[in-house]
Amino acid sequence: MIIIVKPEAKEERVQDLIHWIESQDLRTHISTGEYTTIIGVIGDTTKLDDELICGLDIVKGVKRVSEPYKSANRKFHPLDSVIEVGAQKQKVGHGSFALIAGPCSVESEAQIISIAKSVKAAGATMLRGGAFKPRTSPYDFQGLKADGIELLLEAKRETGLPIVTEIMNANHLPLFEEVDVIQVGARNMQNFELLKELGRIQKPILIKRGLANTLKELLMSAEYIMAGGNENIILCERGVRTFETATRNTLDLSAVPVLHELTHLPVIVDPSHATGVARYVKPMAMAAAACGADGLIIEVHNDPPRALCDGAQSLRPEEFEQVARAVETVRSAVCQLS
Repeated sequence: MIIIVKPEAKEERVQDLIHWIESQDLRTHISTGEYTTIIGVIGDTTKLDDELICGLDIVKGVKRVSEPYKSANRKFHPLDSVIEVGAQKQKVGHGSFALIAGPCSVESEAQIISIAKSVKAAGATMLRGGAFKPRTSPYDFQGLKADGIELLLEAKRETGLPIVTEIMNANHLPLFEEVDVIQVGARNMQNFELLKELGRIQKPILIKRGLANTLKELLMSAEYIMAGGNENIILCERGVRTFETATRNTLDLSAVPVLHELTHLPVIVDPSHATGVARYVKPMAMAAAACGADGLIIEVHNDPPRALCDGAQSLRPEEFEQVARAVETVRSAVCQLS
């Protein structure tokens, strides 16, 4: 349910209404715009009488929300959410573009620090790197785990870049205390017990769309986290599985404008995992910027042929610099046209 409050309503009257709603074992989400205030009501709203609420002199109108995702719904929160990352409060969303770059997997101290310095110099705003690696084959490199996180933290100290890394198990949460953004990978998008645990912490969560999941299912996964109280969510389109085999997955760029219509949460794109081929990353990154993505997450390695994970889709640092410049050019052009 959405309650639209009249602009002239006094704050104490609005607070009285909110307290009354919450006394019915319901949750509220307040969105204050320049001209109006919206109270989103979450829970079993059948116990509320629409006509009774509409009759209040501070209420302009009441609407029922049919979609199952509530907190993530733009109807509840008309303005874009801006997620702040790290001690420096790096912003993502509503015009603040995130450029996240780094290796698929952390391999050594020298490797991660070298890449961190290179991507920062090229314009990256965050450093990504895998410490725990979900792999299709049990015989593939599974990551350095806790040691990998320590190396990421060392790279963070060296460069000042906030770090992004993937979690696979809620039991590992204590290891992520100093991680700036926790990534939920495509394979864990519907690991609901993990999502519930991430809802109990106040840390940005980057959640990737599953290989065969709809946008509604992605939003419902975000809703699991938000229902726990953590509203710091960044959505990521990373390609879906189709019949096409020329690329690793099929990058669904239509997801970006559709999600922006459905939700207030920022949406970024992963052209590396979507294509699986390094030479396709640049055109897809440019296309993602053109269609309004709030950021990119790109794999960069200083020696892709010898990478322990996903070398075929990893850019060299000099190639990433070219991509960063091209994306900035596209974004500038889009801003001029809009």
